[in-house]
Amino acid sequence: MNNELDWKHLPFGYYPTDFNVRCTYKDGKWGEIEVTPSDKIELHMAATCLHYGQECFEGLKAFRGVDGKIRIFRMHDNAERMRQSAEGIEMQPVPEEIFNEMCIKAVKLNERFVPPYGSGASLYIRPLEIGVSPSIGVKSATEYVFMVMVTPVGPYFKTGFGCTDICIMRQYDRVAPRGTGRYKIGGNYAASLTATEHAHALGYSAVLFLDPKEKKYLDECGPANFFAIIDGKYVTPKSDSILPSITNRALQTLAQEMGIEVVARQITVDELEKATEAGACGTAAVISPVGTIRDLDNERDYVISADRKPGPVCTALYEKLNAIRLGEEPDTHNWNTIVE
Repeated sequence: MNNELDWKHLPFGYYPTDFNVRCTYKDGKWGEIEVTPSDKIELHMAATCLHYGQECFEGLKAFRGVDGKIRIFRMHDNAERMRQSAEGIEMQPVPEEIFNEMCIKAVKLNERFVPPYGSGASLYIRPLEIGVSPSIGVKSATEYVFMVMVTPVGPYFKTGFGCTDICIMRQYDRVAPRGTGRYKIGGNYAASLTATEHAHALGYSAVLFLDPKEKKYLDECGPANFFAIIDGKYVTPKSDSILPSITNRALQTLAQEMGIEVVARQITVDELEKATEAGACGTAAVISPVGTIRDLDNERDYVISADRKPGPVCTALYEKLNAIRLGEEPDTHNWNTIVE
C-alpha cells in the first residue's frame, strides 16, 4: 500500500506510478510486451499520430473490493470498443488477448497504487494506441505502439454524487453527422474543448450537444452519454455520432432488472420538459445527475430536479453499479475481472 497518498482527497488527474507496459506493431505483427518505469516516449516528428490524428484510447477502472480483491470493470468491452476505434481510423487493432494481458499486468505492477476499499477512489487505466511511423503524405502508419498506463484517481466531481447544471449551445458541433463520433479518439474531444470552456465560463458543468445535422435531437453531454427518465422509462439518445458508452450499457441492463423499460431513440429538446430525472454517464463519474438544463439560445430552463437532489432512479442505479464493482453484490453478468 502507498502510504504517501491521501486516498480520500485524490484529484481526478495524473499521479505518477511505478510502471507502464508497451507493445509495438512492426513488420506486420505485434511484438513482445515490454515493461518500463519511464513515463516518456520517443517519437518521430513526422509520426502519423501527430500529423493525421492516428490515435485512439480507452478508459476503465480497477477497484479494491470489500473482500480485498482487485477488480477491473468490463475490461473485455473496452478491448472491443478500442478495436472498433482503431479500425474506424485505419489503425492496426490491438488483439483482445494483448489488451487484456497488458491491462492486468499494468494493474499488478502498480498494485500499491490501487486505493483501499471505502476511500471512494480507484485506479484509472488508460490504454492508448498511436501511429508512430513517419509520413508526410496522408496515409495510415505501418508501425503502432500500444501502451497501458495507470494512475490513482478520486471522484470526477468533488461535490460527489450531486446535481450539476448543464447547457445547450447550438453554435458548436461535437462531431460531423457521419464522422468519428462513435470512436474514442482524441479529435472528438479536441472538438469539444471550446464549447466546454465556454460552458464552464458561464457556470455550467457541461454542454448537452445537439445532433450536428438538424440541431433538433440530443447528442452527447460533454464527454459522456446522456439519459433521462421520461414517462417512467430510461431513455437515451440513439445516433451513429454518439460514443457507445460501456457505463450506459451497464446502467441500461440494471434498469431493466429493476423493471424499468429502456428505450434508445432520438430525443427532441422539448421532450426535456417531461424528464423527471436526467444524468450524464461514463467511466469517470458513473452518473452525474442533472439539476437544470439551460437552453441558452431560447433562454429556457428545463428544471429536472427542483430540490437539487439526485432522483430515486439515478440513485438506485449509481449505488447498484458501485456495489457490483466493489464486490458488495454478486456480479451476475461477469462484468468484473478479478486480478489474482
